[in-house]
Amino acid sequence: MLLARARPFLPLLAIALALLALWIAWGGWRHVQDTGRRAALEQARDLVSQSVAQALRAEQERLTGRLDSPQVRGPLLRGEVEAAAAALARDWPLLEEAAVYPPALESVYADLSATGFGRAAVLEAAMSDDRALALVIREDGSERLAVAAPIKDADGALAGVAVARLPLARIRAGFDSAAIDEDRMYLAVRQGSVTLFERGSADHAGAAERLGTPVADSGLRVAAGLPYGAAAPFGLAGMPAFVVALVLLLLAYIAWRVLPGFARDAVAGEDGAPTLLEAVAQAPVDNDVPQRSEVKDVSKPQPARIDRSIFRAYDIRGVVGETLDAGIAELIGQAIGSLMREQDLADIVIGRDGRLSGPDLLAGLTEGLRRAGRNVIDIGMVPTPVAYFGAYHLRTGCCISLTGSHNPPDYNGFKIVVGGETLSGDAIVDLYARIAEDRLYTAPAPGGLSQQDIAEAYVERIASDVQVERPLKVVVDAGNGVAGEIGPRVLEAIGAEVVPLYCEIDGTFPNHHPDPSEPHNLEDLVSMVKRLDADLGIAFDGDGDRLGVVTRDGENIFPDRLLMLFAADVLERNPGAVIIFDVKSTGKLPGHILRHGGSPLMWKTGHSLIKAKMRETEAELAGEMSGHFFFAERWYGFDDGIYAAARLLEILAAQAETPTQVLHALPAGVSTPEIKVQAPGGDPHAFVERFQAAATLEGARLSTIDGVRADWADGWGLVRASNTTPVLVLRFDADSEAALKRIQQTFREQLLAVDPELPLAF
Repeated sequence: MLLARARPFLPLLAIALALLALWIAWGGWRHVQDTGRRAALEQARDLVSQSVAQALRAEQERLTGRLDSPQVRGPLLRGEVEAAAAALARDWPLLEEAAVYPPALESVYADLSATGFGRAAVLEAAMSDDRALALVIREDGSERLAVAAPIKDADGALAGVAVARLPLARIRAGFDSAAIDEDRMYLAVRQGSVTLFERGSADHAGAAERLGTPVADSGLRVAAGLPYGAAAPFGLAGMPAFVVALVLLLLAYIAWRVLPGFARDAVAGEDGAPTLLEAVAQAPVDNDVPQRSEVKDVSKPQPARIDRSIFRAYDIRGVVGETLDAGIAELIGQAIGSLMREQDLADIVIGRDGRLSGPDLLAGLTEGLRRAGRNVIDIGMVPTPVAYFGAYHLRTGCCISLTGSHNPPDYNGFKIVVGGETLSGDAIVDLYARIAEDRLYTAPAPGGLSQQDIAEAYVERIASDVQVERPLKVVVDAGNGVAGEIGPRVLEAIGAEVVPLYCEIDGTFPNHHPDPSEPHNLEDLVSMVKRLDADLGIAFDGDGDRLGVVTRDGENIFPDRLLMLFAADVLERNPGAVIIFDVKSTGKLPGHILRHGGSPLMWKTGHSLIKAKMRETEAELAGEMSGHFFFAERWYGFDDGIYAAARLLEILAAQAETPTQVLHALPAGVSTPEIKVQAPGGDPHAFVERFQAAATLEGARLSTIDGVRADWADGWGLVRASNTTPVLVLRFDADSEAALKRIQQTFREQLLAVDPELPLAF
């Protein structure tokens, strides 16, 4: 029986269960510890924020109280400024200086070279806001606390403004007394990009904004950082982990002590027949049979065989260790090098994202390209658009970005440009055919290899053309993708104030998938923007070629609406220009482009397909619902989420309204995000063909350039096949909730008519 056959393996099963139980229990305990540390740090952070706020409020109240006192107000009303300042300063603990100025502030502006702009800023702000306020300024070579308040005459008119200067020690007491683990935690008080004081491990300073909180009624904030928490095994944390561990230990005991007894009984019941293991143990050894050491070892992992499925519509992408390894990367490199040789192209730029598999795959790719005689220029770990930029900047016309984009950590792939054209469709399939048919060129001597750092050139190229008219405070969430380092650098270089969130490059993506098209991946960004009262939230995908945006009030501005803003800006300088958008974009977009004097053109989804259509039509701008934006005006026409973010800030900073007001004013209806449905049989293209043949969408104008899109007067619906995963992609957009529900129901009925088992969730 089965139990008898399994008897030899029961001890191993028991050990495995026990080890699994210990691992889950340990992980649960670690998670409990991490949760406790985070709670303790957040408590310390909040206490510091309250302490600083109380100290600021006390000094502001002290200043306003003294300004209202007869000792100060009498000399002020008589015009005795020096006497008023002396009375203001009398018996003020820790005060360094007190001064009173007329509203014009002539003496302050005349002495800017000595005092700097800080004093003028706090005085102007107090008069503008008509209240007492505090600001940290830099005077005499170090930071000081300046408290300012307006002075009113007997009729309530502005008569002047007073300022008191104190050392930062006045607000530091609560910070120094906060209880934190100095080795594992970090705490700082910051104003803008300046850290006023800090404690703990500086290793966590870069990520401290993710737990930051503002100090009430001030421009200060308290930043807090600690190591990333240990991931709970299987999502089990705390008590659930301990319960599961106990259950597993019980099962281990059963496998170790109980089941072997049943197994022995079963064996004994089979007429005393020995088991196969026992028979082998009792059998004499035949010296003519090769022993274990002579048998070929098949336990070593074999190289992955080339899998046609990784050659996709827009790029090459696979799972490392299953369909992709260094050997396959080498073959792909040689195939690309063979294609380059046919086009007489010698040099190629390569870069990679931050995935853990990147170095090994890059080494294989490099070897293959060099074997085909191509000269490789390695630009290191950079976003995909920086690799594209490298093909222009280094004048190669060819580049490869080794990236898994927004996919899980075990994915990786290749985005390829040869001769200025992004490979897609048949060109990608041809690479597979070259490998499968062994049509790979091997040069008499390998090509060269060099390294270059072009990151600074990329930043300078953007900053030399794009600058914001006024500073905007922006939170940038890179999702631990490769854009986390250079993305904030670009936005700071154009004049924005940047608060980084998950900008440490980590190929395991410990916080969330770097995919801004999924709303749940933007939750932390929304929270941070609200907490810091920032102007805008910016999100990049894993390789930096896509952009997501959220407003101060937490609204996710879908990319098709951002394209409206970009189009209006581009058309101001290029009337009549072609603007391309993909089939997933809102039906309000073509009318918006027309109203601004442009020529709208809907096209297939896919970054390589969009770029090819841009070259064909000489379009100035294109965009996709997924967040790819392609600027040919003032840029190079490739998709670049970082550059698109810079152009967005340039547009928003030039408006009198706030960024949230500008973005809310864009035409909007009621729409869904992309809805992904598992395709029957794993073949979305076959399903879409069946749907196209069977669907009867009455009263709609149909487009079948990429799936089936049906446009009615009050909205539209779409079903198309994903070219990268085995799913159907659906989206709906309408003028009202009622119209949206009607269109969804129409599609639902038609889809289920084709396949009643289709797992629809709308």
